Amino acid sequence: MMTKRSSRKQNIVPISNDNKNRFMSNSSAHIGNINRVLKNIKLEVKANFVWAEQAGITIVTNKVTASLNLQTIEQYVKSTN
Repeated sequence: MMTKRSSRKQNIVPISNDNKNRFMSNSSAHIGNINRVLKNIKLEVKANFVWAEQAGITIVTNKVTASLNLQTIEQYVKSTN
């Protein structure tokens, strides 16, 4: 995980190429589902967008949050595979 700017946080989730392609083919639905999960646990964090990289996928949120909260996003991504 790395900070992009003071107002955003990148969550890099390492996954295989096959799973990455499947996730990216339906990325808009996944972003909506991630935001629903974050809302259900009463966080004020929202996932803004996602893109694919060699190491996996990167999900950018609107706020810098604790790493425990970002693990929620990572758990969602890994459960979809």
